[in-house]
Amino acid sequence: MAGHRGDPALARRGLGDPDPGVQAAALGALARLGELTARDVARALASGSVALRRRAVDAAPGVRGRGSRSVLPAAAIEALHDPDPLVVVGAAWFLGERRHRPGLPALVTTATGHGDTRCREAAVAALGAIGDPEGLPAVLAALGDKATVRRRATVALAGFDDPRVEPALRAATGDRDWQVRQAADELLEVSAAPPAPGDPALSRPG
Repeated sequence: MAGHRGDPALARRGLGDPDPGVQAAALGALARLGELTARDVARALASGSVALRRRAVDAAPGVRGRGSRSVLPAAAIEALHDPDPLVVVGAAWFLGERRHRPGLPALVTTATGHGDTRCREAAVAALGAIGDPEGLPAVLAALGDKATVRRRATVALAGFDDPRVEPALRAATGDRDWQVRQAADELLEVSAAPPAPGDPALSRPG
């Protein structure tokens, strides 16, 4: 109600309620009102209940202002170690959306070693969104993972400009999963298509 009625003071008091459900609802209300801060999210991720941590990581992309480029990404990197898989997934998506390169080592570890398929998939997607060469080996390794991760890894290859990408895509055209094959075929078609008239690739430097 506080979120819909425009009462940030009431919503903020809810963060101190002993009931985890109330805390999560209060955090959501603050997000709706545009009053959620990076510190609010960081505190929730560090010490909140599962419900609160999930709500916090979901709300994180909408947070702006002080700490949104420092405190918040740091909290998301730490959240990649959270025991709840959905929190890890949300943290990976956040880091990918922000293209936060300092998160690469933790994302690589998650992509290659996490026990939950959803977490590996989200980390691979984030590495593709960031597109840093240091993340490419983990994405290539993910082409040998379960089907859902292989699909994500195939699409993630589009984020890299590297000579290892095309051979990997060609190998993926023989994958036993049809969605992996389709994604690889489509990306190879795009890379082989000639630039259209007016395409920046045809423009002369300067």
